[in-house]
Amino acid sequence: MRAYLSRWVSLEVESNLVRCAKESEAAAAAGAELVVFPESFLHGYHQQVPPERVRALFAEISARHRETTFVFGSFTEDRRNRMTVWREGREAARYDKVHLFALHKEHELWQAGDRYAAVRLGGWTMGLLNCYDLRFPEQARILRLATGCSALVVVAWWPARREVPWRALLQARAMENGVWVLGCCVTAAHWQGRDFAGAGNFVFDPNGEEVPVHPDGLYLVTPEVPVQPAVDSTADYRSVSELELFAGTGSSVLTVPD
Repeated sequence: MRAYLSRWVSLEVESNLVRCAKESEAAAAAGAELVVFPESFLHGYHQQVPPERVRALFAEISARHRETTFVFGSFTEDRRNRMTVWREGREAARYDKVHLFALHKEHELWQAGDRYAAVRLGGWTMGLLNCYDLRFPEQARILRLATGCSALVVVAWWPARREVPWRALLQARAMENGVWVLGCCVTAAHWQGRDFAGAGNFVFDPNGEEVPVHPDGLYLVTPEVPVQPAVDSTADYRSVSELELFAGTGSSVLTVPD
């Protein structure tokens, strides 16, 4: 599968809407079978854009390029930070960000989602994560164990000054779950006095090896025929419902949270 991860610079809304269509067109023309845009790429957190206008654009783009799957980062709808996947003019999946980032006061902007999500398209399955979700390894592990997904797609608005943990966490989620991981982060944002520098895009195979971007701007990934990981932690997984806490000379048994 040839995947395109946008290096998106978020400007004002009208410019973003126009460029989304043009960039999608160019990626599909280059042969991308999967096109991914980053978190909040159209509105940059605080700008306003009607959800119905966003949906009309996504439907139009994906209907025009019927052989391409689009992960349109996220937009605000129903007070949720909503990540959507589109195919052949229709929404194939949605995921509302579960872990909101308190330092950016995301709880004032959105309500947290209450479930994880994965999507099966063709012969492969991909789990969906949004930015801060990446810091919660149980989300990726649940997606892997429950759905057998072979890829995790992570969209983000992650600052360049914290690129080291962004890259490290993407790589860790790949290695510990034996899956492909595609991380698409906003490159920058410039509008109404706001200036933001984002982290880079990264793709890791199931062994945690970084996948280079080709000269045509695409990554080659094969989620339908995964690389055999050197260590398969999912095959060796054991569910444990209790733990023993030792204090002083005694111990007590505690229930492990679900």
